[in-house]
Amino acid sequence: MSGAGIVVAGGGAAGMMAAICAARMGASVTLIERNQKVGRKLYITGKGRCNVTNHCSPEEVRAAVPRNGKFLYSTLEHTPPAWVEEFFRNLGVELKVERGNRVFPQSDRAADIIDALFGELRRLRIPIVHDRLTQVLLEEGTVSSVRLESGGEIACKAIILATGGLSYPATGSTGDGHRLAAALGHTVVDVKPSLVPLESPDPFCGQMQGLALKNVALTVKNQKKKTVFQEQGELLFTHFGLSGPLVLSASAHMRDFEKDQYICAIDLKPALDEATLDARLLRELTAGANRDMDNVLGTLAPRLLIPVLLDRAEISGNKKAHDLTKQERRRLLELFKCFTVSISGPRPIEDAIVTSGGVKVSEVDPKSMGSKRVKGLYFAGELLDVDAYTGGFNLQIAWATGRAAGESAAAFTDPL
Repeated sequence: MSGAGIVVAGGGAAGMMAAICAARMGASVTLIERNQKVGRKLYITGKGRCNVTNHCSPEEVRAAVPRNGKFLYSTLEHTPPAWVEEFFRNLGVELKVERGNRVFPQSDRAADIIDALFGELRRLRIPIVHDRLTQVLLEEGTVSSVRLESGGEIACKAIILATGGLSYPATGSTGDGHRLAAALGHTVVDVKPSLVPLESPDPFCGQMQGLALKNVALTVKNQKKKTVFQEQGELLFTHFGLSGPLVLSASAHMRDFEKDQYICAIDLKPALDEATLDARLLRELTAGANRDMDNVLGTLAPRLLIPVLLDRAEISGNKKAHDLTKQERRRLLELFKCFTVSISGPRPIEDAIVTSGGVKVSEVDPKSMGSKRVKGLYFAGELLDVDAYTGGFNLQIAWATGRAAGESAAAFTDPL
């Protein structure tokens, strides 16, 4: 049986940060990653550009965490976004700040972040074992060793579970950490998808499959007609419903599909108030008085949207513009300003960017990320019941909890 002071399970953002921070404190660390390469999920974050963090204060990060944000108070004070930016710059990665304070590599390449982390793992001579951790063994309530799928066993004084949630299972996030945590006596809060596309029963979504709308305003209301999300940006119609940046952000605010019903309302012309848009519509109708309605609307709406608008307004596409009634014009105007889409639920968790739910945070020390039930057991990243909105906040949580777990485990295994 081989040995290590600390075993880190999971070679994602949180796991690599935990391993690096522990090794920098002089601890003996072994990283276990079931894939042949570390950081696979990082490759696909930010559309392959890797939204590293958000250039803001710890308070602003917590405000972007709808679930258990207070739990992160200590870790975010210890590891704010500014620390993360400095960490990567010191590893040779130039960064830039874009709209919404989102931080990206100057190169727009997620690979640069992964290469920097992998390079630091190598510099610190942290061995990477490409295997799957199947069991954590205890002696008198304290971590003593871990077993691997290959049959191997590694003796250790501490284990950091950073195996991710259930989103993007192809990257290795298949719930191993949840099973291991539960086997060690921890409560795992119901796991659900977050930052996920939305399904709709409305057939017109499929008719407009592939249509991307930019600079639209999305408002989401629950069944009590309370607004739970409102923002401007880009969305996409798909064969199953809605996707795109706006929709992913909105999904994080739609927390309870079992008990609540949601409806999306899209303002197709947010820059124009109703009176201005009505005047514009009237001009188009007058200028194209002898043209069919499906041609007249070409200057106001994308081609795929026009037949849907006309159908929902109960207007024939071959109706002449000069024959349009005031009531029909009113219905069109209302659709431009409030195009509603019914939502039946989220896409499967496999399609989600992050996982909501996980290891119950009341059973974890918020400063050390250490288990309150098992000595030598630590948690980091998406495995915890903490998730945030889009904008680099989820990766910020991964870096901060990873650092806390790594440094705490190092202090635990070598208290001197």
